[in-house]
Amino acid sequence: MKKLKVMTIFGTRPEAIKMCPLVLEMKKYPDMLEPIVAVTAQHREMLDQVLELFQIKPDYDLNIMTAGQTLYDVTSRALMGLKEVLEQAQPDLVLVHGDTTTTFVGALASFYKQIPVGHVEAGLRTGNKYSPFPEEMNRKLTAAITDHHFAPTANAKANLLKENIKEDDIYVTGNTVIDALQATVKDFFDFHNPKLEEAIRSDHKLILMTTHRRENLGAPMRHVYQALKEVLKDNPDAEAIFPMHKNPKVREVAEAVLGKMERVHLLEPMDYEPFANLMARVDIVLTDSGGIQEEAPALGKPVLVLRNTTERPEAVTAGTVKLIGTGKEDVYAATSRLLNDEKYYRSMAEAVNPYGDGQAAKRIVTYLLHTHGYPVELMPEFHGGQDK
Repeated sequence: MKKLKVMTIFGTRPEAIKMCPLVLEMKKYPDMLEPIVAVTAQHREMLDQVLELFQIKPDYDLNIMTAGQTLYDVTSRALMGLKEVLEQAQPDLVLVHGDTTTTFVGALASFYKQIPVGHVEAGLRTGNKYSPFPEEMNRKLTAAITDHHFAPTANAKANLLKENIKEDDIYVTGNTVIDALQATVKDFFDFHNPKLEEAIRSDHKLILMTTHRRENLGAPMRHVYQALKEVLKDNPDAEAIFPMHKNPKVREVAEAVLGKMERVHLLEPMDYEPFANLMARVDIVLTDSGGIQEEAPALGKPVLVLRNTTERPEAVTAGTVKLIGTGKEDVYAATSRLLNDEKYYRSMAEAVNPYGDGQAAKRIVTYLLHTHGYPVELMPEFHGGQDK
C-alpha cells in the first residue's frame, strides 16, 4: 500500500502544543504514514519555541505574522499561502486543530482542493457566536467542512450530534494537550530565575495568573488586577506570578496596578516547557485562557476562569474549574476562599480530570490508519473521568 500523506496545519502556540504529539505519533509509522507539517506562523515567536521543544521542523512555513495584523490580514494571507502549499504537497488528508483563524482557513483551503479534513479538538461550543471571538465561529465553520471529527470529550461529541453531524464521523479521543503535558512536566526543572525559584521553594501559596483575551482588555483586566492586589494585601503568605502577554494593552494596566508590589512577579511570556513546569508547582491558577482550563486540572490545580462563558464545561461539572468572570468582588472572593478554605481547595484540586489519559494522539493516528485500510487496530474511545 502507498503511504498515507497527512498534513497538519497550525499557526499558534496552543495549536502547536496540541498538534506536536500527533506529528511525533505519526512518525512511529514510517511504512504507512508520511507526515507533512505546514505552519502559518500566525504567532511567530511563541510558535517556534514549541516546535523547538518537540524538535519538529515544518516542511512549509508561511510566516504570515505582521505587526498590527487584523483578522482580514491573517485570513487572506493564510488562505492564499495554503493554496500553494496544498498544490505542492498534495496530501491525502489535512488535520487542523481547535478554533484559530488558521484552523478555519486550513479547512477552507483543503475544501477548495477537495481534500478531506480531520478536526482535532472538535465540538467545543459556548453557543454565543461573539464569545469567544472569533473562535466560536472558527470552530463551527470548520465543523461544517470536516470529514473526521476528533472530539476530546463525550460532551463535545454531544454538541456535534446536535448540529446533525453523523455519529460515524465522530471519534472521542481525549485531548492531546494531556499527551503534551505528560511529556513536558519534570520532577526537577531549572527556571533560570532566582526570585521565582525562591518563591517556589518557600511555603507561600502561589497564584499563577494569565490574561490575554480581547474581550477582557481595558476595564475587566483592571478589575482583575485590583482584586489580586487586595487578595495579596489580605494574605501575607501568598505570592502571585504573572507571565505578561506581549500586548501593550495588557502590560500597561498590569504594571500600573501591580508593578510596585513586593509579592508579585511580573514576568516576560514564558515558553511552554517552563510554563507547564511552573503550573505543576503553584497552588491556584487564575486565567482567561482556554487551554489552561484543561492543563491545570490534569496537574491537580484549581482554576478560576476570568470569563463568563466557557467552551470547556466538563471541568466546571467535574469541579476542577470555576467560572468567576472579571468583577473585582467576584475575583477577590473566589481567590480568597481557595487560599483560606482548605476543604474547598481540596474539593477542587482532587476532582478527576475529564480531559484525557495521554493516549489521544495514538487514538487519532490509529483511527486514520484503520479507516484508510491499513492493518492497524482501532483503540476504544476515551471515556473521561476515570483518569486523574
